[in-house]
Amino acid sequence: MKKSLFALIFSPFLILAQEAPKLTDEMAIKLSEKPLHCINQEYPNKTAHIINTANEVPLSPKDLHPSFYGCFDWHSSVHGHWMLVRLLKTKPNLSVAKDIENILENSFKKENLQTEADYFTKYQLTTTFERTYGWAWLLKLDEELTTWDNPKAKIWHQNLKPLTDKILTSWKTYLPKQTYPNRTGVHPNTAFAMAFAIDWARANKDKDFENQLIEKAKYFYLKDEKTPAYLEPDGSDFFSPSLEIADLMRRVLPQKEFVKWLNKFYEKRSLENIEKIPVVSDLSDYQTVHLVGLSFTKAWCMKGIAKSLPDGHPLKKDFQKTATVFLNNGLPLLFQGNYGGDHWLASFAVYALED
Repeated sequence: MKKSLFALIFSPFLILAQEAPKLTDEMAIKLSEKPLHCINQEYPNKTAHIINTANEVPLSPKDLHPSFYGCFDWHSSVHGHWMLVRLLKTKPNLSVAKDIENILENSFKKENLQTEADYFTKYQLTTTFERTYGWAWLLKLDEELTTWDNPKAKIWHQNLKPLTDKILTSWKTYLPKQTYPNRTGVHPNTAFAMAFAIDWARANKDKDFENQLIEKAKYFYLKDEKTPAYLEPDGSDFFSPSLEIADLMRRVLPQKEFVKWLNKFYEKRSLENIEKIPVVSDLSDYQTVHLVGLSFTKAWCMKGIAKSLPDGHPLKKDFQKTATVFLNNGLPLLFQGNYGGDHWLASFAVYALED
């Protein structure tokens, strides 16, 4: 049954490899099953809590994080919630809409989110918790609620505010002290987080934070040339370090300046390499399956970069076509693994399918 449903949904994309996949209602329902299943699944769980005293040893993931305890780890739960909010907001008539609403209603309880906010000051050494990957997804979740004119969304947004404010304060404190960027292909990647933070700042008209992020982005990346993207990826990457930088800089620079910067950023061999499909040797391996996510993040970066380029730039159509190839590669793999991919990949797919 699993294979036949998979074939029904994705066979058109496999046959017409250059046809860009769309987030149809049918696909949205299928993808929604992943977070709907895991948001209330507490175990297995990779908690990032640093135990300071013996009294903290018995604390379960749900004790520590009553809203975002599921989906294997905190950040996956957060972006699973973002995905469900996004689907409910853009496709309110889905057959699973009520299920989604019930999940969100429970997670966005005021007292639960206050406990989430208190976590960052109640325990020692929590100032670095989920810095900055989880922070970025929390702001993306808040941005989705901020920009949704819906009565329940307004309540959820208000209930989330103590946690959003805590993350925002932490980020504004940290950013001036961040001397170097993390140029990794996994969670600590700085460019990815800053891109999402800029999106949030613009949606919420926080000009000071936006300017702080823009200046830091220029400090980190404006002088980058001939990036060694021919060395990508590492064996558990779900980000292309170079594409994440480019996706950030297209938000930061005016179009003409961005084009000049981009032309110096990539050499031919690096461009050829980043357009290669990731080889995923074991979908059941919790680290190797990251490479499925790499197809989705490459797709969303290439789509964003292409949109920012002027007509006639050689990378515009090239990146548009390659993004489609990555999406068509990643979507079928999403349904063939185990919980190692199930707890997070669907939200990456939804974001990558955005226009």
